[in-house]
Amino acid sequence: MTTIANSLQAVRQRIAQAATAAGRPAADIQLLAVSKTFLAAAVRQAYTAGQRAFGESYVQEAVEKVEALNDLPLKWHFIGPIQSNKTRPIAESFAWVHSLDRARIADRLSAGRPSNLPDLQVCLQVNVSGEPSKSGVAPEDLAALARHVLALPRLKLRGLMTIPEPTDDPVDQRRAFARLRQLLEQINAEGFQLDTLSMGMSDDLEAAIAEGATIVRVGSAIFGAREYNKE
Repeated sequence: MTTIANSLQAVRQRIAQAATAAGRPAADIQLLAVSKTFLAAAVRQAYTAGQRAFGESYVQEAVEKVEALNDLPLKWHFIGPIQSNKTRPIAESFAWVHSLDRARIADRLSAGRPSNLPDLQVCLQVNVSGEPSKSGVAPEDLAALARHVLALPRLKLRGLMTIPEPTDDPVDQRRAFARLRQLLEQINAEGFQLDTLSMGMSDDLEAAIAEGATIVRVGSAIFGAREYNKE
């Protein structure tokens, strides 16, 4: 097996073990392979090893990769910050968006989604750690944004996403993820029917799964360390 195939197998084993520890079926947790900054050839290797869902953060790079791999039945997820002038290619090329945090961006994604494609599946990114430099809607503004998105055509509101402040402390990791789970429960109690918690990465996926993650976004543990030199 290739290194990527070996790494994928190891990550899947981590997910299965974490699910068992949490009393959850491993099948309830989707692995999103974060392929940003890696070449299309690496995605092909991961596809050969059984991976189908891939996450990207840089629009120009991602669109080129989507086109280069259009012979494969892949699901593309956009997980990075969204600039207003990049909404149309995101709406045209992706099946999911995890990083929606503003009503204006929601409006533009809705307007840019081609009518011949299925509804764009979206998660609202929440800044659970309150970091001023980090993207994400504030928890107190979440319900209003959710109501706005729910009313838009060609978008399907699925759940919440977060990238908490990095920490090696498992207790602190779980606290941040528990906050997102609680927000999902609160908003569903208001009448929403959200089913997705996108949280957890290479270094903290176990804590995320323990708190209910349904999608974990794993890059470096699959593809190796990445170099940042993008748009």
